[in-house]
Amino acid sequence: LAKKKKKPKLLNKFDKTIKAELDAAEKLRKKGKVEEALRAFEALVNQYPQSPRARYGKAQSEDDLAEKMRSNEMLQQAINTYDEVVSLPNVPSDLIKLSLKREADRQQFLGRMRGSLITLQKLVQLFPSDTSFKNDLGVGYLLIGDNSNAKKVYEEVLSLAPNDGFAKVHYGFILKAENKIAESIPYLQEGLESGDPGTDDGRFYFHLGDALQRMGDKEAYKWYELGYQRGHFASVWQRSLYNVKGLKAQPWWTARETGYTELVKSLEKNWKLIRDEGLAVMDKKSSLFLPEDENLREKGDWSQFTLWQQGRKNENACKSVPKTCALLERFPEATGCRRGQIKYSIMHPGTHVWPHTGPTNCRLRMHLGLVIPKEGCRIRCAQENRAWEEGKVLIFDDSFEHEVWQDAENYRLIFIVDVWHPELTAQQRRTLPAI
Repeated sequence: LAKKKKKPKLLNKFDKTIKAELDAAEKLRKKGKVEEALRAFEALVNQYPQSPRARYGKAQSEDDLAEKMRSNEMLQQAINTYDEVVSLPNVPSDLIKLSLKREADRQQFLGRMRGSLITLQKLVQLFPSDTSFKNDLGVGYLLIGDNSNAKKVYEEVLSLAPNDGFAKVHYGFILKAENKIAESIPYLQEGLESGDPGTDDGRFYFHLGDALQRMGDKEAYKWYELGYQRGHFASVWQRSLYNVKGLKAQPWWTARETGYTELVKSLEKNWKLIRDEGLAVMDKKSSLFLPEDENLREKGDWSQFTLWQQGRKNENACKSVPKTCALLERFPEATGCRRGQIKYSIMHPGTHVWPHTGPTNCRLRMHLGLVIPKEGCRIRCAQENRAWEEGKVLIFDDSFEHEVWQDAENYRLIFIVDVWHPELTAQQRRTLPAI
């Protein structure tokens, strides 16, 4: 039989003597009478300043009120009160745990990552044998981008609790980020198979599948299928994680289907101008083309020269290709697409780009062929291969899995223009956060 979860002990000896008053205040809070509850707990704190339970009730009431009022100031007040609970004498350990855990959580919510890290470190010091606090601390490090400290924390957890699924998926996630592909697989896989709380997250299915694909293992699609069934992916092939629900989803698009026919016409009509400005930049010794940096290549040489990123124009880059930039200014669906880029992309022979998936279903990607070798270059999106043609635009949805091969005699140069998904409203285009 599963053990019944023990109810946390929140009252010390003194608080047991004022239990009726505490319960009355808590009853108001439970009924959603937030302001009244806060007044009741404040009165108790004034009357019994040493009562941890009254102080905790005050913190929770401030927390509830912050949510109701959407007030960050009130939330900061709650954070301070949670912190005060812990400094009182004779606080039951369950109450310390609840107070600090909630304090850390609310600090993260406010974006105070360093503050929450200090709170989590305090929890780990006070309760060294409780691995769940170490797990939370690991996440705290990941949130500030400190993977090496996170890694140490999860190594500690796994030495204490070798079957901890939460630690396993996070440890695997870190190994994968370090490009230790083969090593990451068993941790991600066993962590997901554990079904432990916190493991059922789209990122872990995404990275496990990606690692298996890079090892040439067809099991990848089993995990993508599972991720889809758990509701993390729109489909087995469309695996972006930052999505707007209900947008038309298909791998390949025609200009007509996008509604952006003017943009496509303009790109195709002016392709030689776009090509020549790009070639002039390539010829300059101070190379403005930067290598692709998202670790998507199995092998080869692939560089990009970016003109717009996240809806922001790179003024400096545009000085080198002024006519191309002037041409694009007329098309806000592209220059204003905060979830995309506009860039030249050059790929040299002997390059293979792993199957991968873009981050969001909110954009479509246009490829204009500029310098395309006769044969040896192709792109697959979902289950269909296509080839580029000079002066022609290919349009695909890069939230679907795609892969590129460059086995030609010479380099391939294309111009990439991301546009908002045509079904997004003007309001969504204005308010969706950048990616």
